[in-house]
Amino acid sequence: MKPINLFKLLFISLSMFSIFAANAKSDFLPNDILAPWEGGNAYYAKWKNGPSSESNYFPIAVWWQDVSRAAEYKKIGINYYLYLGIQPKASQLATLAAQSIDVACVSNEEVVNSPDNHIVRMWMNPRDEQDNALKGTTTPVPTSEVLENYEKMKNQDLTRPVYLPLGQGAATDLWYGRGDRTGHPEDYVEYAKGADIMSFDVYPMNITPAVEGAKPFKKRFSDELYQSIWYVAKGVDNLRKAADYKKPVWVWLECTNYYSAETCKLTPNHTKAEAWMAIIHGARGIGYFCHILKPKLIQDGLLTDTAMTKMVASINKQITDHAQILNTQSVSNGVSVKCGNSSIPIDVMVKRFDGYTYIYAVAMRPGETKCTLSLRDFFGKSEVEVVGENRILKAKNGKFQDDFSDYNVHIYRVKTPIVKNGR
Repeated sequence: MKPINLFKLLFISLSMFSIFAANAKSDFLPNDILAPWEGGNAYYAKWKNGPSSESNYFPIAVWWQDVSRAAEYKKIGINYYLYLGIQPKASQLATLAAQSIDVACVSNEEVVNSPDNHIVRMWMNPRDEQDNALKGTTTPVPTSEVLENYEKMKNQDLTRPVYLPLGQGAATDLWYGRGDRTGHPEDYVEYAKGADIMSFDVYPMNITPAVEGAKPFKKRFSDELYQSIWYVAKGVDNLRKAADYKKPVWVWLECTNYYSAETCKLTPNHTKAEAWMAIIHGARGIGYFCHILKPKLIQDGLLTDTAMTKMVASINKQITDHAQILNTQSVSNGVSVKCGNSSIPIDVMVKRFDGYTYIYAVAMRPGETKCTLSLRDFFGKSEVEVVGENRILKAKNGKFQDDFSDYNVHIYRVKTPIVKNGR
């Protein structure tokens, strides 16, 4: 065997050890059924210059923001800038590199030759939401063309993944902005083939009620999605399934009243609930659409709202603090939930990490309910910490109760039982 092959073998062995070590603290019980997943941050290790594969890193982005605000975004927990315009500049990379903020952008000669191009972690197509009808037409970019562009971009640089941002058709077949491809969810299986990482956006609190005399298809869409923030979770489910749970899905979240509409009742708690709905349903990254579009364009609209900025900082800190846990595979049968008000479902995600079981729970509808959560294979008495809320609940044989109201998010932490044969 030649020395170069020995070196490669050593490199591969060390890489595999690193990936194993990153997940070594995940403690599963014998009866655990593991949920489908895309491989956590180890998925990114296949690209030399791709997103971080460190276990304590979770992507948190902003969309198309001026780099002059980078320090302010960094301060509230942002670690990604996605999209720098059609012609990104080396000067933009330099500013973001100084803040250690990663980038996904369009490729051009200036960026490729920039001394700061190490922060470019993904390449993206110049056109956003390629599943929507092209301007002036009723037809989106054909899926065959998306796949063709993907192959070209991939072959131009094998060291970085290709990122594909999609629109709200990923969340609902009612979205009429897809033109003659409205109601064709099968397209998303093909879109998934044209990317290494996908995202989508749906902003239910910013959807306005249908005006009098609106066309039926517009009314159906507005009536269904108006203030229905759980469609964020539906979009994650749909795209993950379209990709056969083999490619990460990121989600864009609303954090402004971007049309300045009186009907928009978005609050910081809505944004928090959307973020955790996405993550609990398997999103591997989140991003914020920070713009205000009317009556005039304010690109950094998020930063003009003190309450929302404070909430976004809190969300980002909590996600970052839990990144090592979130980057492990979920247990699909770890807990069951029964609520007094059956019209308010509570969606949950269960993780085992470093000797503890974590339950991430979010109310998927407004209103109040009391719920009983039952942990499988827990016996005797346990203390359940409600993380970040300064509360301790008592569990008996894995059962404990808690209250949920208006899209509450609760995170529970309890010592995982030790079984006779080990974990």
